[in-house]
Amino acid sequence: MKPIKSKTVVFITGAFAGHHTWDKWISYYEGHGYNCTAPPWPYKDKSPQVLRDEHPNVSLANTTLSEVLNYYSNIIEQQSEKPIVIGHAMGGLIVQLLLQRNILAAGIALHSMPPLGIYTLKPSYLWSVLKITGVFNTNSKPHLISFKEWKYAYTNGSPHEEQKYSYEKDVVPLSKRVFKVCFTKKAKVDFSAPHQPLLILSGTTDRITSSTLNYSNYLMYNKNNSSITDYKEFKNKNHFSYGLSSWKEEADYILDWLDIISNPAIV
Repeated sequence: MKPIKSKTVVFITGAFAGHHTWDKWISYYEGHGYNCTAPPWPYKDKSPQVLRDEHPNVSLANTTLSEVLNYYSNIIEQQSEKPIVIGHAMGGLIVQLLLQRNILAAGIALHSMPPLGIYTLKPSYLWSVLKITGVFNTNSKPHLISFKEWKYAYTNGSPHEEQKYSYEKDVVPLSKRVFKVCFTKKAKVDFSAPHQPLLILSGTTDRITSSTLNYSNYLMYNKNNSSITDYKEFKNKNHFSYGLSSWKEEADYILDWLDIISNPAIV
């Protein structure tokens, strides 16, 4: 595999958070010589407060995974070089699916929603998914997670004041259609196909996409081809790890990983 020389990074949020959650990452990575952008999801180009005030938004409710994938594909293909793409949660799954289109220099999936065929029966995962998707409810309205859900499934273990602050600052409504498609072939990854370098990160206290779920995701990739697929688990990190006060742990690990694959040792 050729060394990764790209200095362009595209950040992709999960379905529940506004794109400004990446602001500190953008400043940090630009300080390390990268050109960065964090485009909002379709119909989410306003502040979280405005999006919550407009809830329920029919256009947002009708957003599909295919629409989001094509939207980010267009953005990525407009970059001056193949970018490194870093995605969280649903954004992590989007990274895995976009790798199959051969338009990335490398992909990093933080606490990724699992591709088709990977699942867990942990009660916290099942509770979270059922609450988000409203499996037996209509798709015509987006879902706005409650503060109770945010505390339990996204920021568990964080101080109450931090939980409250991040909920008001970052949380946006999400499309049930996007989540429901995760259980269909549109969220299928060809684990046997060669791909550009992929790093999967997880956290031991994540109640939605647990570390065991992410590790199962990692193990599915064929290690017999020349593709780089790596995995790292962080202790005491909940689902909102990239927004915690300790976010630099993941940010620095990714920078080190990129440095390694960009400058392989000469044997």
